[in-house]
Formats: sequence, C-alpha cells, structure tokens
Amino acid sequence: MSASLPARPRLRLRVTAAAEGYVRAGHPWVYESSVREQNRAGEAGELAVIYDRRDRFLAIGLYDPHSPLRVRVLHAGPPVTLDDVWWAAHLEKALARREALFSPSDTDGYRILNGESDGFGGLVVDRYAGVLVLKIYTAAWFPHLGRMLDLLAGRFPGSAMVLRLSRNIQTFAAEAGLADGQVLSGGLPENPVVFHESGLAFEADVLRGQKTGFFLDQRENRRRVEGLAKGRRVLNAFSFSGGFSLYAARGGATEVVSLDLSPHALMGAGRNFALNPELTTPHETVQADVFDWLSATRRTFDLVILDPPSLARRETERAGAIRAYGRLAADGIARLARGGVLLSASCSAHVSAEEFWDAVRAAAGASGRPWKELATTRHAPDHHASFAEAQYLKAIYLELG
Repeated sequence: MSASLPARPRLRLRVTAAAEGYVRAGHPWVYESSVREQNRAGEAGELAVIYDRRDRFLAIGLYDPHSPLRVRVLHAGPPVTLDDVWWAAHLEKALARREALFSPSDTDGYRILNGESDGFGGLVVDRYAGVLVLKIYTAAWFPHLGRMLDLLAGRFPGSAMVLRLSRNIQTFAAEAGLADGQVLSGGLPENPVVFHESGLAFEADVLRGQKTGFFLDQRENRRRVEGLAKGRRVLNAFSFSGGFSLYAARGGATEVVSLDLSPHALMGAGRNFALNPELTTPHETVQADVFDWLSATRRTFDLVILDPPSLARRETERAGAIRAYGRLAADGIARLARGGVLLSASCSAHVSAEEFWDAVRAAAGASGRPWKELATTRHAPDHHASFAEAQYLKAIYLELG
C-alpha cells in the first residue's frame, strides 16, 4: 500500500510596504509587481495568505498566476477560516445591502453581487427573474463555482444559473470544461429572459448579450428620465435595447426616437416595446452612427440622452475619449430645443467623473446658450463602488436655454 502524498503547505505571500498599506486600507487587489516573496508556486483558485513584514496575518484571497492581479482579497484583518459558515455569511452580507432597494412586485432584475465592492473579487452575479447570471473575470473562481452555485441555490431556489466569462479567461475556462453561455444549473426556460424593472418588462439575452444580458447599472438614471419626459420629444442615442426609451414613453413623452448603429439592438428595443403594450407613445428606431447622425440631422428634441459604450478601454485612450465626450455633448446640445435637457453619461473607467463632467460643461459653455446644471449622478445602489478603480459610471443633466 503506497503512502499518501504529504499535503502542500499553505500558499504564503509577502508584499511590498506600499501594498501592505493599500490592503490595510481596504483595497481588494494585490498586483504581481507587489509580491516580494512566496513560499511556492500557486494555482488558480488557491487561497493565498498574505503576511506583513512582521510575519503577522494581513489578508487572505484568491490567487491567480495568470493575471497581473495576483490576489483578489476576500478578507483583511484578524485571521479567519474561510469555511462554509464564512462563505454563507459573506453572501448574506451582500444580499442584505439590497433587501430594501427593490419591491419584488415590480423589480426582479438587479445585481446580487458586485465583485470586489461586495467582497467577491472578480465575480458578478445578476438576477433576471428566475435566472441568475454569474460573470467571472478570473480563473481563480473556477474551483469555487460549485460552492457558489450551492449558496445561491439556497437563497434563490429553483433559479437557473448561467455562466458568462470575460474574454481573457476563456481559454483557461475551456481547460476546466467551462464555456461562455453555459447553463450551470437548472433549466433555462427561454432566452432572451423576460424580467421586470420598475414595473416595465424587458428582455435579457443571458447567453450572448453584452455584460450579463442587460445594462442594469443605468436603472436610476432611467427613472430620472421618466420624471423628465412628460410632454417632451425624446432622443435616446446609443439606445441599445431601448431602456431609456421605454421609461421616457411611460413618463409621457410625445415621441421617442431610439438611435443606434446596431440593427440587432434596435430590434431588441422594438421587442421591449411590444412587451409593454400599454406604452402608446410613438416610437421610431433609427439605425445610424450616432456621431454622424447628430452632425447631419436638423431635427430638434426636448430631451437628448447620450449613453455611449466606453470610449476609453485603456489609459492611453483617455485624452481622446475626453475630447470625444465633449464633441458628443456639443452635437447633442445643437439638437436641443430651448428649455431642453441633456443627459450625458459615461461608463469609461479611465475617464474620471470630474474630467467627464467638465468636458460636458465646457461644451455647454461653448454653445453660447444659457445653461444650468440640474444634477450629476454616479453608481446605482446595487452597483456600489467601494474603491477608486471600480468607479466607472457617471452622468450629468443640463438644461439649455
């Protein structure tokens, strides 16, 4: 009878003094360049314990040898054992943040876990009615998928669960027998999935759609648009599947135009309107490049919504994105009638809120028209951002004379 192999020692890391300070302050990432030493090579998904310079416990997190984000911190502070009880309590803490946010009778589409900001670095979970979508950004979660599925099934019994993967980890996923769009648990009744937000019905393509199937993060701005829309002609530029358009229609807009380059997105907007037959506001779809169309058209509107995809996907694109946001705002303002309102939004993490807001304010100033700032907004409460790198969403509302 052969002797069993000895268990490997716990993966132990020490980090730079600067990284120690960041972790103690609550930052959830430890970069590869911050690791000073480790006792052995680690595998994706191992729990790595980080010690400080005095050999005291500092934090524990998920290790990923394939990523420059070498450790995603799960817990920092006094030593803990990450057993079943800890994981269940960790999930409950995140769910408790959302208990008072939505009425189950009118909203069953929202974010359950927002990655690092909820203590689950590299994992996002969105709910669409009876379907949960798990979006994973690091191969470190693959060994822990079973545990997460069990925990979520206990809190959302009967839900189907779908896996979505960031592009950079799909090769590692294939090696683990996983694939983007895979149904992990339960039976997916249909796709797209129909869910409700503030009483409106929407569809979410949970298998192939952008993000996890819908842009849940703009819910609060959509609600603001509903309150601004009465009696107004509304242009929803970069409309995608018409989220803002439906809210504007319910708010009493006299007409709504959904403008997007993608015919697939515009067809989705049409289907979403069909799901809500009580919305009788005339709805027009226009397939065109938004920049080109805004420059060429002579049509005017009383409410213009500009919600483009990210214009700066890396830091080197930041300056160009700021200029593009300014140009876009200027073109949107040119299409505003007197007394009209501009909503301009950005999801570019590499452009700060102040840089973005200042670009839009500068465009308003350069228009030569009187203007006033109505509001600025940031993240929705179920998409809260607990550290600087997680802060991507911002919007500004201006009224033009």
